[in-house]
Amino acid sequence: MEQKKTYEQAIEELSLMLMYLTRRQDTNEFCRYREISFKGYDFDILDQLDKEDYIIQPRGRRGYEKYLYLTEMGRNRAKNLLKEYGLADQALQERFEFRNILASEDMQAAEIEKICFPPNEACTEAMMKERVAKAPELFLVAVDRENGRIAGFLNGIATNEYSLRDEFFTNAQLHETDGKNIMLLGLDVLPEYRKQGLAKEIMFQYLRREKERGTRSVVLTCLESKVKMYEKMGFSNQGISVSEWGGEQWYEMRYTLNID
Repeated sequence: MEQKKTYEQAIEELSLMLMYLTRRQDTNEFCRYREISFKGYDFDILDQLDKEDYIIQPRGRRGYEKYLYLTEMGRNRAKNLLKEYGLADQALQERFEFRNILASEDMQAAEIEKICFPPNEACTEAMMKERVAKAPELFLVAVDRENGRIAGFLNGIATNEYSLRDEFFTNAQLHETDGKNIMLLGLDVLPEYRKQGLAKEIMFQYLRREKERGTRSVVLTCLESKVKMYEKMGFSNQGISVSEWGGEQWYEMRYTLNID
């Protein structure tokens, strides 16, 4: 016989799901990758969820703030509870699975790269294969649940260097497992999945994950036409990059996640 939940357990679980479903993007320019939920819950429930590391309750000079953050563990717990209770998640979460890349998906990623970037900018199959083998944990793929195919992905390598140079694109052996900075090497979304908020969701999930891992900063390069787009995501423009990848002039964009 299935064991029934206690009243306290049910209230805690329902509160966590409601926090997750009502979350919104933080407007703080330093935390745009994060999502906040506003408080309106029993104090004992909030304290219990805090103790279980499902939420973070920021404190100001006058005590706790009126909002909270869900931790990665809290978000995952809420997602599982939604399935258990038979409730619907937000559209992108329903349609896509976000996870690390599998070794068997390296050639699929290489094909997507060819579609998303011109020949002078796209990495080769050999380069993509090396990246997947060397740093699969620094990939984040969005898999279409309906057909099991990758719709888009973001990938990078870790380093203790501060600027993105061309060699990072061509040599995955530069990856340092203890590197505090992430050099992003490509944000790819297939044409049929664009203009649906997927690229933004992939980026925000990536930044949240790296924040909780203790990454110091995330760096990427983009063409001038994309600078404002990344600024809206919270990146700061560092000016013209030293990278000349593909014979183009790039702008270096930085997102500081943690300060030592």
